[in-house]
Amino acid sequence: MLISLEINNFAIVNDLCIDWRDGMTAITGETGAGKSIAIDALSLCLGERADAGAIRPNTERAQIVARFNIQSLPKAHKFLKEHMLNNEEQDCILRRVISKNGRSKSYINGVSVTASQLKELGEYLIAIHGQHAHQLLLKNEHQLHLIDAYASHTHLQNNVKDQYQHYQQLQREYATLLKEQQTKAAQQQLLEYQVAELDEFALDQDEYKQIEEEQYRLSHSQTIINTCQQELIALYEQDGTTVLSQLQHSAQQFVNLSGFDSNLGNIAQILEEAVVQVEEASREIRDYAAHVDQDPLRLQEVEERLSKTMDLSRKHHVRPEELYEHHQSLKQQLDNISSDNARIDILEQEIAHTLTAYQHAASALSESRSKAAKKLQKLISASMDELAMKHCQFAIELLPKPELKPNNEGFDAIEFLVSTNPGQPLQALAKVASGGELSRISLAIQVIIADKVTTPTLIFDEVDVGISGPTASQVGKLLRKLGKSTQVICVTHLPQVACSGHQQFFVSKKVVKGETFTSMQPLKDEHRIDEIARLIGGESISETTRASAKELLAIQAA
Repeated sequence: MLISLEINNFAIVNDLCIDWRDGMTAITGETGAGKSIAIDALSLCLGERADAGAIRPNTERAQIVARFNIQSLPKAHKFLKEHMLNNEEQDCILRRVISKNGRSKSYINGVSVTASQLKELGEYLIAIHGQHAHQLLLKNEHQLHLIDAYASHTHLQNNVKDQYQHYQQLQREYATLLKEQQTKAAQQQLLEYQVAELDEFALDQDEYKQIEEEQYRLSHSQTIINTCQQELIALYEQDGTTVLSQLQHSAQQFVNLSGFDSNLGNIAQILEEAVVQVEEASREIRDYAAHVDQDPLRLQEVEERLSKTMDLSRKHHVRPEELYEHHQSLKQQLDNISSDNARIDILEQEIAHTLTAYQHAASALSESRSKAAKKLQKLISASMDELAMKHCQFAIELLPKPELKPNNEGFDAIEFLVSTNPGQPLQALAKVASGGELSRISLAIQVIIADKVTTPTLIFDEVDVGISGPTASQVGKLLRKLGKSTQVICVTHLPQVACSGHQQFFVSKKVVKGETFTSMQPLKDEHRIDEIARLIGGESISETTRASAKELLAIQAA
């Protein structure tokens, strides 16, 4: 419940701090004093759009702070925990600061948050019913919302939404693949031809590099053999002086010299190692030259494959060394198209199954709505009778229409029907209900719905417009009864409603040095009697109006 509200520099409020109690609180005041100022400020604190025009003139910023007890509000606790905004206390503090430049900052328990987060949390704390709420009653979508709120079948609604969203997701994927399929038909034919051609050629990975090297080697095999033989003779096999014999001679000379200077021993060692290396190289050359391949047929095969590789590379506009990767890429593209075609077939089945699941979910929701509608129309009819609409009939027509396209709300069409005079047929609310009747029906529904959904704090901002006399008295009793289970705050101009409050605030304004100041004070005893007398008789308070006020307070509190 709402515990306290602090308002600074908001509209015509300079500094205001209000402590709230449970039960029903009535707010009355002079015309133009700003009876709804606290409600407007609270709406801002709950995430409504901020406007720099709401800041008190000649000030830099406005600030609203609201404190709530959320001890018995699991949804609020869950929200705070999920967003890491909970504190050690059972209270929750919301703060909104609006700067002169129009920017605003929002805080929950001292942590900066977005206005949308304030708004989401606010839905678990307060429900505000404005004086024009009855106009919403004419809208079919709002009527459906009221049925759902009364039925409290959130799990059924969520199931319908989940199935619908899944259905929509599958439909989007199906439409995208279908469109792509049409554009890829010609591409698929080309890919099939290209892949078949490259499959037949079957070039292996790195094969181009290998056959290129092999072709170069085979085409120069004679040069390789001749050169190997010439160098082998020079190094090792030539009669007379060879590179090997010269190295052996030099190595021996430095071995001899190292006897005179040991520093020359290192040179001798290097030359000896060179002798060994030349001998090894000579053996390698002899072995290599003996096995050099001079196969003209193999050379022809290699050159033909190399030529084919070059031709295909030019045809596909890639470098020869990239032909293998290009082949794999084309195969992948073709596989993707084939996979898309298979996915389309699967999607058609999934869409049909999801549509069936959606229809089952919507049917369950429709059945629950139908049961709730029957109960709600009885309650509304009984409440209308109490609100001086004895000859009125009220009905809720709920028509499931499975042929409707799937949507978030199911496939129910709804219409609130009313007959305001005996003998008249039931007709749509918008066609027959007057403004006053509509206001009373709306209030009856709001009270019934509020009691059902058990919102911790309910605010009614002049919802009793167009109501007077015995009807107003009954409205007051309804709100007082509701206040026994829920905190109710009601801005009113009717004495019968004001008397029904467990407590009452009086809003007034005064002008000091050209500035307007609004105050809000709790009324007790004689002060409350005087305010009720003012509501009854106008600005002049007489003993008669005071006596009427006392009597009214006693009646409404009974």
